[in-house]
Amino acid sequence: MSLLVDSHCHLDFPSLGADLDGVLARAAAAGVGAMVTICTRVEHFADILAIAERFENVYCSVGLHPHNAALEPELSTERLVELADHEKVVGIGESGLDFHYDKSPRDVQAELFRRHIAAARQTGLPLIVHSRAADDEMIAILREEYEKGAFPGVMHCFSSGPELARAALDLGFYISFSGIVTFKNAEEVRAVAAATPLDRLLVETDAPYLAPVPHRGKDNEPAFVAHTANKLAELRGLSSAEMSRQTSDNFSRLFAKTAPIQRLTSIAE
Repeated sequence: MSLLVDSHCHLDFPSLGADLDGVLARAAAAGVGAMVTICTRVEHFADILAIAERFENVYCSVGLHPHNAALEPELSTERLVELADHEKVVGIGESGLDFHYDKSPRDVQAELFRRHIAAARQTGLPLIVHSRAADDEMIAILREEYEKGAFPGVMHCFSSGPELARAALDLGFYISFSGIVTFKNAEEVRAVAAATPLDRLLVETDAPYLAPVPHRGKDNEPAFVAHTANKLAELRGLSSAEMSRQTSDNFSRLFAKTAPIQRLTSIAE
């Protein structure tokens, strides 16, 4: 069985953290070989890093979600770079812009996002981008910052329009798709997935959110990434094994600090 990856999940969130051994065991049974548990509050980074240190094939990021930008407005690029200097930290974020909920002031979101971009540029680690209802602003910031110096990145849980996808791809970014591609009303997202170059595709769960069909309405978990990969395979006319192999290769290329993907163990190291 070809190994899958879950490039974006939240193993520290209560519905997953309460049963980590079970979550990892089910992921292993589903053929998941690696996952990245994502930081949304730098104040909680120690807890997230502890999860990554506990399991051999689990990695983490360091960053501040745009919803939480106003809670840690003093977060600096230097602090992000410092915390990223650990073998299990493989990405910067998630950070970005969320103008749908506006849980933090937009100018604060943008300033913190730019600090994350600077950290990605300095460390060479991929920027993990959250973008919702802010396509034009996101395109403008990414292009402006890229002119200051290149940085790798991924548009996580892509649910935006084709213009943002094209702009991100033009900068060398990857596009990651979640269970949204299995939703009945997600035609535009499926169209973007069908048009994204195969060597730029990633899969994720964003667990515990956005469980794919046939688990929609339940708590999501990394094992369910197989359903997203299968839908992408269907869209691209590939076998499930071919899509698993392609997205896993892409993951290893982008998240270059990760070890070669092996069968996931649920036994704590």
